[in-house]
Amino acid sequence: MSDQREPVAVGLVGAGPWARMAHAPMLAKGPHTRLAGVWARRPEAAAELGAPVFATVEELFEHCEAVAFCVPPAVQAEYAVRAARAGKALLLEKPLADTLESAERVAAAVAEAGVASQLVLTLRYAPQTRAFLARCAEIDALGGHAANISGLLLGDHPFATPWRHAHGPLLDVGPHVIDLLDAALGRVTGVRAHGDPLGWTGLLLDHEGGAVSEVSLCMTAAGDPPPPTFAVYGRAGSAVLPHFDDDPLETVAEEFARTVRAGGGHPLDAAHGLRLQRIIAEAQAQLAP
Repeated sequence: MSDQREPVAVGLVGAGPWARMAHAPMLAKGPHTRLAGVWARRPEAAAELGAPVFATVEELFEHCEAVAFCVPPAVQAEYAVRAARAGKALLLEKPLADTLESAERVAAAVAEAGVASQLVLTLRYAPQTRAFLARCAEIDALGGHAANISGLLLGDHPFATPWRHAHGPLLDVGPHVIDLLDAALGRVTGVRAHGDPLGWTGLLLDHEGGAVSEVSLCMTAAGDPPPPTFAVYGRAGSAVLPHFDDDPLETVAEEFARTVRAGGGHPLDAAHGLRLQRIIAEAQAQLAP
């Protein structure tokens, strides 16, 4: 058994902009994790991350006990299954996959292998969010609303990637928004969707216990849109999530190390990611022409 005091050796799959900005520094910083190596389809990009570069993903698996993913959803789905079958714990990006079928394969592989898993739903790790959710639990919530509006898919933004252009905001920012409302108001039990999946998308969510919420998503709004908003209203008051820019990546790494050492148990695991993907898939079906 690994020494509980040693940092978790994490291999990284992917070497794109978000890997350079977030995943590689987060894992290398310690003290809870160390960046054991990188595999990417572009070895020259992997070499810029300051860790050993492996020629194949299987070689990466041999040198780590957990694997973090920073690749498009379809690629994550493929390699997450392989990592789980190799017995590696998984630090997964949202969404779990590009399709519901692929997400089901990832969740099934995690369950069959009995490996630990955790999703990087960054909002949920922030102290501001945790204070917001604690307040939501106090106010006997009736409903709420959220909006995430940006122009990310306009121009030459580094995150205006092909998969985001293909799927729109529902698959990209949708998991963050649905997950947070799910945590604030109760498990989502139904969804109705309208609008344009590549333009403005609206969602009406039903929650366990009778609460309802409304969501607006867009990634093609020009100008200077306001920051994302989350508000919940109840019989005993209201709760608003304040805007913040800092990413709680140190908390992500610390909790992932704890998840790996415990062999699982994090609430934001692959099974949770699959539940979010099912909600998204239901909405996508309603938006299909």
